[in-house]
Amino acid sequence: MMMAMFFVVILSSTARTATAFTTTTSTTRQLHSQYHLPKTIIPRADLSTHQTQHYTSSSLYMSSKINAPAMPRDVKDAVSKCRAAVQEALQAKCSRMDIEMPVGAKFGVEKGGAGKKSKKRLSADGDDAGAPTRDQLDQSDRELARLFVEMFQPVGGDNIAVVFKDMNLADAAKTKWKPDFVECRVLAIDRKAKKGASASAEKGKKQKKVMGFAAKMAAEVQDDGPSGPFELPSNIEVALFVAPGVKELIQVEKICETAGMGTLVILLNARLSSIPKFVSDDAQKLFQEDFESVFHLAAAPQQEAPNCLLFRAYPNQWVLARKPKVGPPKPILSQTTKPTPQECQSAFETLELGDVEKGIENVLENVAGWFN
Repeated sequence: MMMAMFFVVILSSTARTATAFTTTTSTTRQLHSQYHLPKTIIPRADLSTHQTQHYTSSSLYMSSKINAPAMPRDVKDAVSKCRAAVQEALQAKCSRMDIEMPVGAKFGVEKGGAGKKSKKRLSADGDDAGAPTRDQLDQSDRELARLFVEMFQPVGGDNIAVVFKDMNLADAAKTKWKPDFVECRVLAIDRKAKKGASASAEKGKKQKKVMGFAAKMAAEVQDDGPSGPFELPSNIEVALFVAPGVKELIQVEKICETAGMGTLVILLNARLSSIPKFVSDDAQKLFQEDFESVFHLAAAPQQEAPNCLLFRAYPNQWVLARKPKVGPPKPILSQTTKPTPQECQSAFETLELGDVEKGIENVLENVAGWFN
């Protein structure tokens, strides 16, 4: 019944939806104009036709040998394609979605801040002078979450939850979003605020020590705040989990079980493919099989396919593309399933010698330079 109620809310044009857009702020209207966000999440009747034409009408990023969906031209186009993919997934009644954008992508939602002032570019290992700061990474995740909040406003702000790892990240979002009155409920899984160093940075160090110790992580989850383990409010219809780590995914798994399929759960930049081991076989199945990769734009396995990236916008095929030092990405593989590292390697090895520049390029710096 919950599932039916959720999709009635999503797919019906109600007075509440109209009211929500009537009260939209000027900043919200600017985001809708800048990123072509829909004025309603209702899938348009002509969406699939429009999207198919969009992907097939342009050959700007097409290889003459590969018939693949067009790669996003820039950040605005990526957000537009992501929005269309989410609408398609909603129409297919998908309630478990995974969204992944390039590391440190600058969406331009927040004015000023580290993302605007810094001219640093992304590095492959993320720990040298050219790497993004922790604040820049957090800002990128926060901006993506803000775009999704705007996308789902017709559902009603009190029914939308944006869930961060900890209180520091949640408080930062509240502070940044307060002037624009973003309607949603901003929550944190770990409700014990950290002092001094960045809480997310501390968790990053801690995670290296507890990886693989499922029992220990589960024990930590039991004491995430004065009121016990994190629970999603009962009225939430759309839950956006922002950059959850292994520990946070334990809570996401529990919420998926208790809330049921009537609650739309979306992972934003969870980087599931980079998790070496899940805490259980059930968790692995949930996050690798049950969650649909609705939009994915990130680096491919670099050992097997140097300087390549993976792209997918639901319901289209997966695309492996190589980003040359100059020019747009060039598709070298297109298929219905996500390419394995071995498939990426095989596709990369089929490239002609003239397609591979001499020297080793920094893939994250390369992709980020194109995307931003």
